[in-house]
Amino acid sequence: MLLKAKLLECGVDYPRVHGVRRLLRLLAEVVGGSGGEALEGVLRRYSLELALLEDVYITARYVPRDFTREDVLRLKGVVDEVVRVVGGITCEGESEEA
Repeated sequence: MLLKAKLLECGVDYPRVHGVRRLLRLLAEVVGGSGGEALEGVLRRYSLELALLEDVYITARYVPRDFTREDVLRLKGVVDEVVRVVGGITCEGESEEA
């Protein structure tokens, strides 16, 4: 929801998808500059974890699946990083950290 809210803030009507990676790529294109680079960095560093989050979102509705505490903490760390980076993005393309 944070990614969709940021896209709306930037004046973009987000696609009706749940793919975190797709939304991050779209936001990176929209904001450009250092903000876009920061988002691309998140995509590169956490590609596998973000793909797993997408799979979990879909399969959790239909297939019971167990996760270890370590799995959950690792994915939570990735989510926290996405929230931090997206929170620092302005729609003009610069990151507030820059």
